Amino acid sequence: MRSTLADIAREAGVSSATVDRVLNNRIGVKERTRDIVLDAARRLGYLGEGADAIPEEGRIQLDFVLPAGTNTFIANLLQQIETQAASRQDLDVRIHSVEGFNPDTLAGMLNDLQGRSMGVGVIALDHPTVREAMRSLAACGVPIVTLVSDILHVPRAGYVGIDNRAAGRLGGYLLGRFLGRGGRRKIALFAGSLSYRGHEEREMGFRHIIAEEFPELEVVELREIRDDRARAFDEAHALLKRHPDLSGIYNIGAGNSGIGEALIESGRARDIIFIGHELTEHNKRLLLNGTLDAVIDQNPRVEAREALSMLSRAVRGQQGEYHPPRLQVIFRENIPES
Repeated sequence: MRSTLADIAREAGVSSATVDRVLNNRIGVKERTRDIVLDAARRLGYLGEGADAIPEEGRIQLDFVLPAGTNTFIANLLQQIETQAASRQDLDVRIHSVEGFNPDTLAGMLNDLQGRSMGVGVIALDHPTVREAMRSLAACGVPIVTLVSDILHVPRAGYVGIDNRAAGRLGGYLLGRFLGRGGRRKIALFAGSLSYRGHEEREMGFRHIIAEEFPELEVVELREIRDDRARAFDEAHALLKRHPDLSGIYNIGAGNSGIGEALIESGRARDIIFIGHELTEHNKRLLLNGTLDAVIDQNPRVEAREALSMLSRAVRGQQGEYHPPRLQVIFRENIPES
């Protein structure tokens, strides 16, 4: 459990108010007392080894590590983090974009943030090198928040995102209901990468509800497309050639525009039920022209807000309420204004 201001006060032999003044770099504290409080904070893991106090005027340095690439949802989330951070007088926020499917690159970035950051938000691959880098960062007293896709069995302040297993079940339910009852039919899955626990959980939820409620539907293929539009198009184009009798597609991650392009080019966009994630501008167009039948949306504005709040509270040792983003199903008829 993370140390609190009261723990530091007991260790340093001062009041909690004095600890608060030191960590927020306020006036009225002797230099010797300041050094004692900072030393106690480091020993208790509240500040990393070699870390200084909260920057001047009480500002907190936060870092977010997000995957680079063509994923429009990630781009929207990045923009929301930047916009909301700019309105927070207490925060300095840096965003680092790294190769999204290379665990060593991600782990290297997390290791580089030791001693440089007071709190880290990350969309993380579930990989041994990444987990070890997260443990090392946490051991230095840096709170970590996972976004969009969680990782278990590592120290973290919390997770900000939807229940991905429930999202996968919802995707399967929608696909099954759209297709209706009848004879045996073929469906296919696309995923960014199952190295993301969130994508793995969506696949698990999808397969479970198909087996439970729609056993007549047969999952014929699962293709990983690295959230890349071009790769999504190539894989979907090849899939449609291999399975001319395909009835449905569920895309767990990004790349809907590439899949949609392949469906339109094949002339089968209105014949194949297509369920995807995130209400991006590309997906709005696919909903409007009938290529996408439904989108399961999570709100990047809410996720950015909750991630900034959770991390800043963790740095200060404060408690607070978490308001998770909600799953929302969007069809052509209920596309919101913004």
